[in-house]
Amino acid sequence: MNEVDALVTEASSVESGYQMSVPAGGGQVDVHAAKIKVFKRQDWVFHKITLLFALIVLAGLFGILISLAIEAMPALRAFGFSFFSANVWSVPDDEFGARIAIYGTVVTSIIALLIAVPVSFGIALFLTETCPVWLRRPLGTAIELLAGVPSIIYGIWGLFIFAPLFAEYIQPPLQSTFGDLPIVGGLFSGPPIGVGILAAGIVLSLMVIPFIASVMRDVFETVPPVLKESAYGVGCTTWEVVWNIVLPYTRVGVIGGIMLGLGRALGETMAVTFVIGNANRITGSLFSPGNSIASVLANEFGEADPGLHFSSLFALGLVLFVITFVVLALSRWLIHRGTAKQGR
Repeated sequence: MNEVDALVTEASSVESGYQMSVPAGGGQVDVHAAKIKVFKRQDWVFHKITLLFALIVLAGLFGILISLAIEAMPALRAFGFSFFSANVWSVPDDEFGARIAIYGTVVTSIIALLIAVPVSFGIALFLTETCPVWLRRPLGTAIELLAGVPSIIYGIWGLFIFAPLFAEYIQPPLQSTFGDLPIVGGLFSGPPIGVGILAAGIVLSLMVIPFIASVMRDVFETVPPVLKESAYGVGCTTWEVVWNIVLPYTRVGVIGGIMLGLGRALGETMAVTFVIGNANRITGSLFSPGNSIASVLANEFGEADPGLHFSSLFALGLVLFVITFVVLALSRWLIHRGTAKQGR
């Protein structure tokens, strides 16, 4: 009987201890409410920190724009709208116009895109559709490494290696082939000296190809395999699959990659400075030397005297900033339009 009483007493003590260890319902609610408050506080802090980072970027952007506008104001007041249309850039006479630099910047960028976009498309298509598996990774890595080569290396190579070869082996055949044509003949006139607008455009195309090709390759790889396999299953060729399946599916990414390459071409400085010729004149020939906004800034900013020359260089920087902004805005509009069409 004593053993039974001992067992009963032990069981009751264990039960009472278990009941004391279990928190009350109100305690559980308080714990959960405290955790929710902590989580909300963490989310609030995280939101404010990320907002601060975004505001820093915007503040830097507006700061650059405002500083460029303030420094460029004397030149804009002195020359007015003629600063953008005049083709005279004379430091001794204090006469400055941005037309020559704008022309060189736009033309070299267009030449670079005309060469780089088809080549980049072919590279991306080969890597994603027809390249052997053992070659795909090394070739893709090599193309991406080209994007990390400093621009001054491209400039040195363009001036000392490419320009002599271009003048000796490429410009003469171009002149003999297209020089006598009625419309485009003037584009290939002039002495074959190697450096010039066309040479700068070709060097720029080599610099932007890795960017455009890498983006195109990445977006091509996002196409679901079932779509391509279905197209192949109904008898489509590789080109039909790319044109009718891959490109419509990746239109937004392709446009973004092209605009990324255009932005790189517009703002490139050292490589263009080496091979464009740095001549302040506009001619109809692509073989003739020219200038770009970036090359003018690189050549003259260090030796500019305070006054209209210094202010005109800032005005050129403002023009380049505006051109880049317009290009980015156009790319965003094209991407938004493509997304809307996909939605419909």
